[in-house]
Formats: sequence, C-alpha cells, structure tokens
Amino acid sequence: MSWLQLQSGFGLLALALIAWVVGGCRRPVPWRMVIAGLLLQVALGAALLHIPVLRAGFAWLGDAVGALSTATQAGTSLVFGYLGGAPLPFAETRPDASFVLFFQGLPLVLVVGALSAVLYHWRILPLVVRGLSRLLRGAFGLSGACGFSVAANVFVGMVEAPLLIRAWLARLSLSELFIVMTAGLATIAGNMMVVYASILSPVVPDVAGQLLVASLVSAPASVLVGALMRPPQPGADQQVLVAEDALAPRLYDSTMEAVVRGTADGLQLLLGVMASLIVFVALVALVNMALEPITGWTLQGLVGMVFRPIAWLMGVPDEHIPAIGASLGIKTVLNEFIAYLELAGSGGLGLDARSRLILTYALCGFSNFGSVGIMLAGMTGMCPERRSDIVRLGMPALLAANIACCMTGAVVGLLTYPQ
Repeated sequence: MSWLQLQSGFGLLALALIAWVVGGCRRPVPWRMVIAGLLLQVALGAALLHIPVLRAGFAWLGDAVGALSTATQAGTSLVFGYLGGAPLPFAETRPDASFVLFFQGLPLVLVVGALSAVLYHWRILPLVVRGLSRLLRGAFGLSGACGFSVAANVFVGMVEAPLLIRAWLARLSLSELFIVMTAGLATIAGNMMVVYASILSPVVPDVAGQLLVASLVSAPASVLVGALMRPPQPGADQQVLVAEDALAPRLYDSTMEAVVRGTADGLQLLLGVMASLIVFVALVALVNMALEPITGWTLQGLVGMVFRPIAWLMGVPDEHIPAIGASLGIKTVLNEFIAYLELAGSGGLGLDARSRLILTYALCGFSNFGSVGIMLAGMTGMCPERRSDIVRLGMPALLAANIACCMTGAVVGLLTYPQ
C-alpha cells in the first residue's frame, strides 16, 4: 500500500471525526453505526472496484450510456436540427464549437426520466431499492422508512426519495430526518448520472460505473455522517415500521402512462436544471463582481481554499490540491454540473488518473446551495408539520453531505494504487 493510500485511509477516519466535532452534539454515538458506516463504505467500494465480474459491468454501463446518448441525439436532431446534433450546414471553426448544452446535453434527462418511470412500473427499480434498504437497515438499525429513502436516493433525486415515504415523514425522529436530508444531498439522481457519464467519458474511464459506485458508497457515508452530527437520542427515536410494499406504491396504470408521465417529470427537471444554471451562475457572477476587485478572490475560489485541507485528506498529491479544492468550491457554490463540465472541458484539469477519479467521486452529489433550496421547498410542502425541523436542518445537511461526498473520495483513494 502506498503512502497516498494510507493518507486516504487516515483522511476517512479524520472526516468522521470532523463530522462529529462540527455536529456539536455530545450525545454518545452508537458504535454500531460508526463501525458499520466505515466498513460498509470500504467493502462496497472494494467489491465494486476490484471484483472482475462487477468491473465488467462498468463496460456494459458505458455502452448503455452511449446507446442512450445516440438514441437521444436522433430525437434532438429531428426536433432542433443542427443545434441538436444534426450535420452542420457550415464549417466548424474549432472542435465542439457547435455543442449547445440545452439542445444536445440536457435532453438526455427526458429519455432517462421516461425509462426510470417504466422500470419503476415494471417493479425492477423498487426491487433493487428494497435490497439496498434491507442492507442499510441491517447494518445501521434504521427504521424501514428512513432506510428506504436513503436507498432510493441512489437512483432518484433529493425530493423524489422523501416523496416515496411522504406518509411517514412526520413520524421520523430528528436524527433520521437529518439522515434522509443528508442522503438526498450526498447522492445524485439516476438521470443526472447518465448525463454526467456522457460528459465525463473522454477523461474518466468506465465513468458510468464509477458514478454508480460513488452514489452507492455515498449512501452509507451519508448515514454515518448524519448519525455523527445528529446522534440518535436513546428512548426518543421512533422506529417507523411499515410494510415494504407500502413504501413503493404503484404510480402508473400502464407502461404507456409511465412513459408519458416520466417524460413530463423529466421535462420539469430539465427546465429546472436550465433555470438553476442560468440563475446561480448569474448570481455568483454578481457576487464576484463585487468581491473580486476588493479581495482579489472569487466566491468559489474562497470556498475552494477551505476545501484544500479536505483534498489532502482524500489522498490527493500536493501538486493537485489547488485544482481539486477549486473544483469542490465550484460544486458547493454553483453545482456539480458546472464542476463536471470544467473537469471534462479542460482535459481533466491536468490531474493524474487517480486524482481525477477521486475528484469524480467527491463531486458526485447534489451538495450545493441551490439544491438545499429545492429540497427545503419540496420537503416542507410534503410535510408542513415538520417545517421548522426541516428548515433548521437544511444548512447542516449541506455540510454533512459535503463531508459524506469527500468520504467517498477518500474511499476510492484508499482502494486505488497511484500509477
């Protein structure tokens, strides 16, 4: 084992300690949760990264993403012409000069949204989520509703997963509510996973499988960090026990309805992503216009400085720490979409293969200010009686989710030998 791997292992333990310290709660943390959280992250990562059969599945996932991208381009070319990827009626002056994100990249959300709805209707997605839920409940002792929501976050968004347990949200303990919120911000939805895989494929090998592993490992990481920052209160936490079938109700009457409604939901997400990108990039630009002449720093640059020690804890070589800290700052202040675009557009930011992989894992989560607003609006609408708790836990959940994502980066650093 190399020094950098040992550095990642130390960083994994240090991040757990940081989570406990910044949580500010001095109630005893159940050792079962701490040990299970650390072991489950490493075991999942080791199995998915180093077992040949599972590794072979990464290549299949990459082919599937490529097929989805090609199929989507057929539709966008028909609707948008050369803006959507059809042959250009003019000479391209530089590589990728004709790429328009809204017309060529984002429509993939529509196709994946429809496919996700069909897989849910066919009971394939609930079956996979139920298996992950049982694993989390057995390892951490979570209630059925909390475990199901955390597992669902591997595949659906930060609002959709709590929506699946809407009837039980009001009965969750404060600790489990915090875990649900942290998991929502520490993972990404399946449709965005496919979009990011298509963007990152030139700079990260087997990226579709890597993003899936990152989201899977982040599930136990978010439970661990959530429990460290908000430990369960003995005797006060309620175990919300529900029938598993009730946690995945049938949402569609037919496959065709699933396609139509899944497409509509995907359109809403696509427009939301577009609006968020425009608004948050504009707002940060305004802040930077005021901040940079006075301090010489941008907002994301300042936040990136805070992440530099965290980058070291993930096991990154010293020469790559500034670039990775800056990228994590962009993710937190803006969003992971822009951070991934920069990673892909600059040829990997000059990082070596291991550092690019660590950064890919650490960026794999909705842990940014805009997502907190989206989650708070969605969850308070679902459960108005817990509005004060949900709003109070919003910013701590953002901090917890960023720690969980960096834990996931440390895990892949621990398991990947430097080249």
